[in-house]
Amino acid sequence: MSERVRVLVVDDSALMRKLIPNILARDPMIDVVGTAMDGAFALKKIEELRPDVVTLDLEMPRMDGMETLRMIMRRAPLPVVMVSTHSKEGAYATFKALALGAIDFVAKPKEASSGHLDAIATQLIEKIKVAKRATGRSMPAPAIETLQPVKKNARAAVPPHRIIAIGVSTGGPNALQFVLSQIPAEFAGSLLIVQHMPEGFTEMFARRLDECCALEVQEAKSGDLLLAGRALICPGNRHMMVRRMPRGDIAVLSDAPHVNGHRPSVDVLFHSVSQEFGPTAVGVLMTGMGEDGAEGLGAIKAAGGVTIAQSEESCVVPGMPRAAIVKGYANRIIALDAIGQHLAAQFGGALDKSSERSGVAGKFDRAEKNERDEKLEKNEKNERIPASHNRS
Repeated sequence: MSERVRVLVVDDSALMRKLIPNILARDPMIDVVGTAMDGAFALKKIEELRPDVVTLDLEMPRMDGMETLRMIMRRAPLPVVMVSTHSKEGAYATFKALALGAIDFVAKPKEASSGHLDAIATQLIEKIKVAKRATGRSMPAPAIETLQPVKKNARAAVPPHRIIAIGVSTGGPNALQFVLSQIPAEFAGSLLIVQHMPEGFTEMFARRLDECCALEVQEAKSGDLLLAGRALICPGNRHMMVRRMPRGDIAVLSDAPHVNGHRPSVDVLFHSVSQEFGPTAVGVLMTGMGEDGAEGLGAIKAAGGVTIAQSEESCVVPGMPRAAIVKGYANRIIALDAIGQHLAAQFGGALDKSSERSGVAGKFDRAEKNERDEKLEKNEKNERIPASHNRS
């Protein structure tokens, strides 16, 4: 990127209007052209200064961040990075802002009021640069601001026909909402999703997706069953893996170190899915910066699974899928507006009652056999291992 990124910082806190420009000044490619204490001033300064990117606080007097964002998108859309409060209320407002057209967000650390912003410095700088590069790219249509909850009928717990792992980062919230809303409730696959997102935000994100999609969507917990018609969102600051168990396949969460600078990491999920499910696994790598997920997608392909990359032109930021495409890891390259329909048609056809019965019966027949085998193996090992030996 040859030109410096011109940034307008909008925040009602005088401390933040000092600290954020100081942080951004660390990067020679960013030029803070001005600050504003509320939305009304921000709109005037946008006209005067013509910034490339706006950082926008949500909680401000007179004209708050949400109304300011609506006006920006209505008058002359600009890339906007939200600076959000790390709370449930802040998370709810953040997803509302993303639905209105904000490109991304950073969460203020809890100690921000004491002047400590170093924890988000690198992240904020990178997201501002990405926002500038995303200018003019096609973006998913903003989601409906006020969601009408989808009515859901209770569904029997049925083992999935396919395990579909999805990795996504910048531009992901709106893209995922678009994709999942195209998948019917009777989908026969189970979806596992890693969205790069801070701790405390994924629960609200899962709840929002659950309200607007026919699928059951929830934040994952260790031990959650992988079921047909269910989508599990990996919690922020955890890794998600899968494990095949006698009574059903489950999600497993981990606090292992960051991978590719991320926790959760898409690569961690993809590698786990490839190892546990091999040729029945499906990997989908969507919009996002960096290369997280590329090698994992390659592992799914090597195991005989199906690999899909979102087309570059339909990404907000194409870094992640592009990395996989360049390395030859993507079997299929599909535009955002066709991914959901493709998954539904290829991997999640409706389950009829006979297939549900046979699927469940087969699952539990296998489970009983596996349990017998495990008990036999355990007994054999106990005969060989001294009683004083502690097994993990």
